[in-house]
Amino acid sequence: MKCEHSNIRDELFHLPDNPRRAFLLAAAASALGAAGLKPGVANAAGSKVQTQAHIVIAGAGAAGLTAAAYLAKALDGAKITLIDARKEHFYQPGFTLVGAGIKPKEYVLSSTAEYLPRGVELIEARVAEFDPDGNKVVTDSGQSIAYDFLIVATGLKLEYGLIEGMEESLIGKEGIGSIYHSPAGAEATWQAMSAFADKGGRGVFLRPATEMKCAGAPLKYTFITEDYLQRRGQRGKAEVVYNSNNKALFSVPIVSEKVRMLFQERGIQINYERVLTAIDPGRRIATFKTPEGSEEQGYDFIHVIPPMRAPEAIRNSPLPWKTGQWVDEGWMEVDKGTLRHVRYPNVFGVGDIAGVAKGKTAASVKWQVPVAVDHLVAEIAGKQSDALYAGYTSCPLITRLGRAMLVEFDYQNNLTPSFPGVIAPLEELWISWVMKTMALKPTYISMLRGRA
Repeated sequence: MKCEHSNIRDELFHLPDNPRRAFLLAAAASALGAAGLKPGVANAAGSKVQTQAHIVIAGAGAAGLTAAAYLAKALDGAKITLIDARKEHFYQPGFTLVGAGIKPKEYVLSSTAEYLPRGVELIEARVAEFDPDGNKVVTDSGQSIAYDFLIVATGLKLEYGLIEGMEESLIGKEGIGSIYHSPAGAEATWQAMSAFADKGGRGVFLRPATEMKCAGAPLKYTFITEDYLQRRGQRGKAEVVYNSNNKALFSVPIVSEKVRMLFQERGIQINYERVLTAIDPGRRIATFKTPEGSEEQGYDFIHVIPPMRAPEAIRNSPLPWKTGQWVDEGWMEVDKGTLRHVRYPNVFGVGDIAGVAKGKTAASVKWQVPVAVDHLVAEIAGKQSDALYAGYTSCPLITRLGRAMLVEFDYQNNLTPSFPGVIAPLEELWISWVMKTMALKPTYISMLRGRA
């Protein structure tokens, strides 16, 4: 493996020393979403709401910590309890950069305690049972915690075990990568991909048939790998194959077509309606389900993205959808505009766990959480909120090292550019790369502190 952190940074992160640099970075700092949310009950200046309500937040990832920060700013006298067993905090939008050899794994690591708002209680446990009828949760240690309001921000579960022959311990071995797994998994993926880029061969890429976080990441990693093959002079010795789970490459039709064109230009083969069902690491054979049956594909490197579902505690609770497309995956049945549960009005779901058509990105969290908190605080104050989440999602889609497209869209698949006339959403731009690699993390941290 080549260690490329320093020379890639030198090549790709040099910024011109002129006034335009300041403007570009200032614009990039807003890239998690610039569509304004009008002031509501929870964010009106100087109007903290007095209450003795007990609010429980299940999950201390991006959505849970952001919710805690907003609630702490909006309420006076409330008891706010955050429950999560994991002490580490992962900056998950950075996993792609670790897997690309651009950032070390430490770049995405911090601790939950760093972002805990003053006055918020942290219980280091996992919620094992949700009882919305009894207004309580139960931790894996057996502790029962009653609440007046519940915000569910548990994230999702990576289901590697649903792929026959796939084990998490294989990541980084036998030509297998998976940037989603963890910081260490992303680093191991970089090592496996880098070894492949040195030699060439057959690279296989895919996405699962389930809902998933950051649906652009499978495409990004395909582009990145192809670029490394080019840079190392091995592209002529390599075959790059992308397997789409359905008949499109991206949920937004105009973006899907743009990606198709770029794949065609770069000689990336596309297979539609292919879902990974099994892997044989010893033989380096991947088996895909197709409309005609099963299909085996050999590989020298494969980027495995597992099926994704709600955590078991949610799936076994009354909170998931009871009918419709998300029943099997267990996503929470929330109103897509308010993020309030449709059957339990004192329960909200934000982040990856929310059963809505868009929104499993950090950028979505930035706009979901203020809406959910505004409705919660309005109810405490005896008022009504008209804040709505319109499905805003942002994907800085890396298309090669040093270039990316800033794709922003909503529930209706409308492109919603934050900087119209400045950044074209379907253009491969250096500034969009800067946003992804430099500006988004500071904005993300501001979000966790309730300041974004």
